[in-house]
Amino acid sequence: MRSRDGSRAILLRLFIITTLPFLLKADEYLISLRYIIKDSYLYNDSLWISKAMSKCSGELSDISLTLESQKDLKTTIKDNPDEFFTYLQKVGLSVKSHDKTTNLINSNTTEIELRTTCFKVDFNENLAKITAINK
Repeated sequence: MRSRDGSRAILLRLFIITTLPFLLKADEYLISLRYIIKDSYLYNDSLWISKAMSKCSGELSDISLTLESQKDLKTTIKDNPDEFFTYLQKVGLSVKSHDKTTNLINSNTTEIELRTTCFKVDFNENLAKITAINK
């Protein structure tokens, strides 16, 4: 005999199977970056990554990057810069530009910055799933 709320049990099992492994395996990292471009030359680039000491909460948006051989987040990001920076544009990069002209000589400085943002990272065999947690 079939129970009336059998569909709830199936939905609950499906939810546990799909979300619980992601929530248990994923590590949380704080990532911030800053690039300074002065007169069309990369003047300074900084990428800071550290494990989060407390649980992050907020809205989720994700990207998947291919892994080479190591399961290191910084190496993965540096191996896939185009995909990661396109993703960061959606998450929230800030761009500041300063122009200065003195004695008919133009100087330009552009600063690209991602304020410290919490990310969940799940490493699989050949894929890193990075999920931004926006507050």
